[in-house]
Amino acid sequence: MSRDDGDDGNTGYGRRTFKRSKAHFADRITADGRDGWPVEAGRYRLVVSRACPWASRSLVSRRLLGLEDALSLAVTDPIQDDRSWRFTLDEDGRDPVLGIRFLSEAYDRRESDYPGGVSVPAIVDVPSGRLVTNDYQQLTLDLATEWTALHRDGAPDLYPDKLRDEIDEVMAGVYEDVNNGVYKAGFATEQTEYEAACAGVFRRLELLAGRLERQRYLVGDTITEADIRLFTTLVRFDAVYHGHFKCNRWKLTENQVLWAYVRDLYQTPGFGDTVDFDHIKRHYYRVHTGINPTRVVPLGPDLSGWRTPHHREELGGRPFGDGTPPAPVRAEERIPAAHTP
Repeated sequence: MSRDDGDDGNTGYGRRTFKRSKAHFADRITADGRDGWPVEAGRYRLVVSRACPWASRSLVSRRLLGLEDALSLAVTDPIQDDRSWRFTLDEDGRDPVLGIRFLSEAYDRRESDYPGGVSVPAIVDVPSGRLVTNDYQQLTLDLATEWTALHRDGAPDLYPDKLRDEIDEVMAGVYEDVNNGVYKAGFATEQTEYEAACAGVFRRLELLAGRLERQRYLVGDTITEADIRLFTTLVRFDAVYHGHFKCNRWKLTENQVLWAYVRDLYQTPGFGDTVDFDHIKRHYYRVHTGINPTRVVPLGPDLSGWRTPHHREELGGRPFGDGTPPAPVRAEERIPAAHTP
């Protein structure tokens, strides 16, 4: 998720046609270092917002793969301003490792006058303070496939080779109609534009519900990258997309299959323990002033159902395959109880 490209920053959302920009910095951190960025424990810092679904993919992957020691974490303030994501949650308003106040400083050290906005997730090279990548589509795939030497014992295979074609196909539909579709609906400036996007969201959700009625996970019998990418949108659906983005044909809680599926993942270590509903709601409702000019944050929805039984285990499946769950969340990365169900 990025700063808007126009002069009026985030206030521009909802005032002109929305278009998701591609990642400008698409370097990859790989085992062989072919882009000049070799996998190396402790060298890089992952910068995220817990409000952002695109960044949240990397939070889930990092937890599931056990990369906490290898890849340090910086969490930005959910209230973004037009100077970019800021580190006001940290002492003195600076990231303690990178020493910067705004993520844009790492972008500027990489390239001045770069096109586009400042987006998360981002990986920064700690020694130089330069941005390495903001390629949200490739980043988590590389964590799963290029960082294997640093994975924890028992880490799941999130992108198994024999299932990649099917995973890619499922993820393409999820991206177009769900991950990005809610934004196209929410930031639409014309009625027909909104109706087409909203219809696409629910058409895809119904197709996914039909698929998940028969199997526990989207592809195969274990958690894969496809589940991570769907989860980060679904977990925000009732809290922000239903009301704020007008994706309101029905709530997620009203769809028996999808509500059970997302609760199953939420209750799986590595998923729900990365979710901060307070950050999510405050970001969307306070930052997107083009569609919520009052910046009032709603009290609802009721979050008490997230821990209720889902019974998805009756479909079989093994969440981590031949692996094991990740270790408990470290104290310094734990989300306050008040921010979660």
